[in-house]
Amino acid sequence: MSSPAQAEGFLGRLVDGMIRRSVRKAFHGVYWIPPAEPVAQPCIITPNHHGWHDGYVMYLALTKLGWPFLDWITEFDSFPLFAKVGGMPFPRDDAAGRAATIRQTVRRLKSGERNLLLFAESELHRPPELLPFGDALSFVARKGGVQSVVPVAIRYEMSLHERPECFVVFGQPMPPSDTIQRDARLAVAKLLDQSATLIRHDRTAFQLLSAGTGDVNERLDVRKFQPWKR
Repeated sequence: MSSPAQAEGFLGRLVDGMIRRSVRKAFHGVYWIPPAEPVAQPCIITPNHHGWHDGYVMYLALTKLGWPFLDWITEFDSFPLFAKVGGMPFPRDDAAGRAATIRQTVRRLKSGERNLLLFAESELHRPPELLPFGDALSFVARKGGVQSVVPVAIRYEMSLHERPECFVVFGQPMPPSDTIQRDARLAVAKLLDQSATLIRHDRTAFQLLSAGTGDVNERLDVRKFQPWKR
């Protein structure tokens, strides 16, 4: 059986296009190191949560990999159409609503229909610290028949270009365990350090995930129209 499409119907395709346009407009480019080996699914993907665009960037990465996924969204009610691309409500002030989403997630993971993109720190915050990973990670991993947990590091760099660059690094998948919250957090922290080193010393390790918007001098370089001055 083929994997279900991430974007559902016409509205899903509209949201998909909005996400991709937003990333192209916001960044000079998005670069990544995808998983080095096949990942047992269903899986939980656990990135850090240091930037507003984290969900959008992970959407690009996971759709590129062909991993259909669910994503818990605290601000879901502000844009319910995210449901058409895997979004699920996870309201901060509604425990019953969060519980309903967790139950539905567990059912869909057990069916093999979807994976889960989980920002296990629970809230967006400034780098470089990592907040503790919440109990939802171990609970869903245990109840949902999860085969692996995949740590991911997302770094944003603002220096060389008019817009920031984004770097996404997938780590080694880990089997669920009683210490998965601690282990996944440590793995993400290690990946963040490794990615910082690679960005500065081995940019060739990264592949282009999404082209962005060039700098003003790249977009409007008049030398393109004056070849004799090149």
